[in-house]
Amino acid sequence: MALRIGVDSGGTFTDVCMFDDATGKLDIWKVPSTPADPSQGISQGVEEGLRTVGSDAASVGFLGHGTTVATNALIELKGVKTGLVVTDGFRDLLEIGRQKRPNLYDMNAEKPETLVTRDLRIEVVERLRPDGAVELPLDEDAVRAAIRKMSAEDVKAIAVCFIYGFLNIEHERRVLEIVAEEFPEAFVSASHEIAPEFREFERMSTTVVNAYLGPIMQRYIDRLDMRLKDLGLKIAPQLTQSNGGVIGFGAAAKLPVRTVLSGPSTGVVAAQAIGRMAGFPNVITFDVGGTSSDVALLQDGFCGLTSEAMVHGYPIKAPMLDIHTVGAGGGSIAAVDSGGLLKVGPRSAGADPGPVCYGRGSTEPCVTDANIVLQTLNPVEILGGRMKVRRDLALEAVQRLADKLGLGVMETAQGILSVVTANMAKAIRVISVQRGHDPRDYALMAFGGAGPLHAARLAQALDMKSIIVPLTPGTLCALGLLLTDLRADFAVSRLLKLDAGAVGPVQDAFATLDAQAAEWFAADKIAPENRVVTRTADMRYVGQNYELSVAVPAGPITAETFTALAEGFERAHLQRFGFVAEGEAVQIVTLRLEAAGLVKKAELRSHPDAGPDASGAIIARREVWMPEAGGFVECPVYARDRLKPGNSFEGPAIVEQMDATTVVLPAMTAKVDPTLNLILEFAQ
Repeated sequence: MALRIGVDSGGTFTDVCMFDDATGKLDIWKVPSTPADPSQGISQGVEEGLRTVGSDAASVGFLGHGTTVATNALIELKGVKTGLVVTDGFRDLLEIGRQKRPNLYDMNAEKPETLVTRDLRIEVVERLRPDGAVELPLDEDAVRAAIRKMSAEDVKAIAVCFIYGFLNIEHERRVLEIVAEEFPEAFVSASHEIAPEFREFERMSTTVVNAYLGPIMQRYIDRLDMRLKDLGLKIAPQLTQSNGGVIGFGAAAKLPVRTVLSGPSTGVVAAQAIGRMAGFPNVITFDVGGTSSDVALLQDGFCGLTSEAMVHGYPIKAPMLDIHTVGAGGGSIAAVDSGGLLKVGPRSAGADPGPVCYGRGSTEPCVTDANIVLQTLNPVEILGGRMKVRRDLALEAVQRLADKLGLGVMETAQGILSVVTANMAKAIRVISVQRGHDPRDYALMAFGGAGPLHAARLAQALDMKSIIVPLTPGTLCALGLLLTDLRADFAVSRLLKLDAGAVGPVQDAFATLDAQAAEWFAADKIAPENRVVTRTADMRYVGQNYELSVAVPAGPITAETFTALAEGFERAHLQRFGFVAEGEAVQIVTLRLEAAGLVKKAELRSHPDAGPDASGAIIARREVWMPEAGGFVECPVYARDRLKPGNSFEGPAIVEQMDATTVVLPAMTAKVDPTLNLILEFAQ
């Protein structure tokens, strides 16, 4: 037996997905997460899963996992004490940031806490010109004094960021050498290694975040590596990145900033494969967990990349899948705001104590409690019977909220779902309507533990006609780890007008990136036949302050390449902004190269049609409160694992499985496709 294992460590549950290469059998498992030490939950999930399938760690051929360790440390500001070495005169840049305000009319807006205190942002004399030439040499004595001060202050990590350091790395490289001599135990990050791109504030912020999280990620990886070795694991585990690819533990420990959105990225990777197989190349993904909802747009089967994102108030320049997140999940708490209106989220009940229905002491109702009250969720037990729930406690909590609102308990429970659905719809409009895409042209793919529960009403609100519920929606992020490749991204900023004079510099820049990619391929022992390289350019009109990513054709850089780039840029600009500025000069800003090492993946197999009769999958009937039916209505409850390809049925209905529950509304039809996805459609 050769097992491939994907593990997704979330805030509430840790999901394990096991695929047997020999038989094609897929097993899934869930265990409660252990926020105090996430490595414990991961090793526990792997151990229980292996025991369940009657195997051991020695038979594992691949293990990849996604984690929220870096994300949570940044949100909760639980990184390490960090110092910053900067160019003379620029130590306050980290705190000043940009003039642009996230909330223009909010007079009480709070800026995120600066990760390095002012006394530990130490300036040293050095200066580079905009072309990378040295204006002032590096004062090495000042650097040594700065490092010694940080050592005396018990700093654990050091960030180094010099103005124009991405054009000439010699000064930053020399600082790294001095740190190794004076303070070798410190974790150190230099901007030319972390984010070698222009825009000094974002480059500095990214470098600081990487240093701030470095020792935290290192400790986590060391603990997890030890636990997995104790289980008998023989292979080197992988960790997912924000770009949807995976990297080894060593690289992840050096570049934790690349993992801050690693959790939801693999769900999107799985959605790409499932959507293509199901015949839906244009998909909007809808991943709902315990604390948040993540949405992404897939066009022609692929999700776009973004090179910069704001993560909990901190700008980060790192390649990541273009995923938008809102604080609306199963654990989102419902309350009455100061205006007397119902509000849901962003506060969450989390894994402990969790929703009121868990019976662990929580008293504030959340979205899960509302679903228990309405009985869209099983009011007795969830997770395939592995966890008992208390509807009576949920009912009491929602009743208290209903009394404050002056509504009935069922109307209040439904109101909670309506508010959270509106929050989710807003997130989807951000990635679709606001970027020139009509959601009606896309299918909605619902996954995560609570995605299928809310998908029907969300699709209804957006006038989307089709919904795809994968076979294992609650563990799709774990499955995505079995469908992804090794991946690394390289970039270099070069501000060049798109004209004949730029052909040489662009050739040279890509030659540098090709050399970096070749070094990475060799270090990760990727065979030549499994190497794939993709090139893009960030472009804009001269004078603009934002860029659009345009694919660079394969082959040598020539005048024809630039013609293709100009045409691609015009198409992208028209799609995003609705116009093309005829005659305006176009500028290349940053050149990027994505290197992928293809690996063996889990195969999603097709199954023969078993006919339309789904009655054999009905395991119970339950009264469910649905406003579409005017109140409680008796619904058949289908067991997902008993549904066969070709089976179809009409709503209202409930589909239950270990990792998720799907709601099928009245006037909807459901059909199982050959790869066992459940396809929901509204009656035309």
